[in-house]
Amino acid sequence: MYARHLTASLRDAMADTPVILIAGARQTGKSTLVQSVAPESGYFTFDDELTLRAARSDPQGFIQSLPRPVVLDEVQLLPEIFRPIKLVIDRDRRPGSFVLTGSANVMLLPRLSETLAGRMEILTLWPLSQGELSGMREGFIDAAFADAPPMLAPSRMSQTELVERVLEGGFPEVVQRTNAPRTRAWFRAYTTSMVQRHVSDIATIDAIEEMPKALSLIAAQATGIANVAKLSQSLAIPHTSMTRYLNLLRAAYLVQSVPGWSGRLNQRVMKANKLTILDSGVLGYMRNATPARMIVDRETFGPLLETFVMMELRKQLGWSDTLAELYYFRTHGGLEADFLIESSDGRVVALEVKAKAAPSARDFRAMEFLRDELGDRFIRGILLYTGEHTLPFGDRIWAMPIDGLWRWGATPSRA
Repeated sequence: MYARHLTASLRDAMADTPVILIAGARQTGKSTLVQSVAPESGYFTFDDELTLRAARSDPQGFIQSLPRPVVLDEVQLLPEIFRPIKLVIDRDRRPGSFVLTGSANVMLLPRLSETLAGRMEILTLWPLSQGELSGMREGFIDAAFADAPPMLAPSRMSQTELVERVLEGGFPEVVQRTNAPRTRAWFRAYTTSMVQRHVSDIATIDAIEEMPKALSLIAAQATGIANVAKLSQSLAIPHTSMTRYLNLLRAAYLVQSVPGWSGRLNQRVMKANKLTILDSGVLGYMRNATPARMIVDRETFGPLLETFVMMELRKQLGWSDTLAELYYFRTHGGLEADFLIESSDGRVVALEVKAKAAPSARDFRAMEFLRDELGDRFIRGILLYTGEHTLPFGDRIWAMPIDGLWRWGATPSRA
């Protein structure tokens, strides 16, 4: 079992919050995590048909009869369970009473999240991070917002290893497989079951056969700015249907979105979301990527690498001490930073991702623009690239090897 960096946050939440929801895509290790942290708790999963039937027949009676603390697994299968939990908690607000897991983003299902507002803390468990795989707790985001400039030994990661890491992704079942055909078999089964079964668990869909097509189209345009009108035209479906499909795929965590950032600059900027797939391994499978091809085809490798970086950042935001949000930045004039991290106090770190070993001056243009516009709010810009060395490229502008994401600021895992 891999030590998960969310463990400490879960323990803290159980000490002062009545209801904790561990949310995330299927097969990220949610059940394993909660049972390791709360082994003495009762455990019931709604994946079990008999348990689901019993709870559905009398939700209030089922919840009232449970010992506490208790773990309830896959609660999105029984949304009517949230109100009985609220009634029980309102009478007895014991911390850690209910630990829930769910494979749907309740923030995108408002009636569920509002039911337990003020009573529930939501923690998101993503696929394994690169630090979790190596037993280190990444500190890239905290280091990026600190004063000290980046000081890193040259990267020893080969191009082959980088490609392999990107195509492997972070699902626990996948990283334990060493056989490429068996890995592809897992990805095939996962994407099929997620679309045909799990999305149907969240909502009733009349034309479920359209969902795989929608997912494939998003994968083909991964890291691009969402244009729902063009997506619906490509599938020959109504705009409203495409919007609903996107919302459901996001609710199931399969599709990830990053909003555009404006920062009140005097520039026309893109605000529509960028879309990609949850895991670079899943995306690589959906785009028929192979290690041999990705090493030579950098144009195709680019969106996979950007997705990989995006998810590593999103994972680290879950445990970093710096409270921040993830965006992208792009003007209508063509300036673009793949990612922009804005802290709660308005400071900014800009990131660009390049699948090449020798960056050029134009690769830094957006970061230089943001630095000049934002002044002291701009902490630094970092270009993540496939070379070896961490180098300065001007005032508060740096180039850093990709593996700086899990090397810079890393400490031994606390879990």
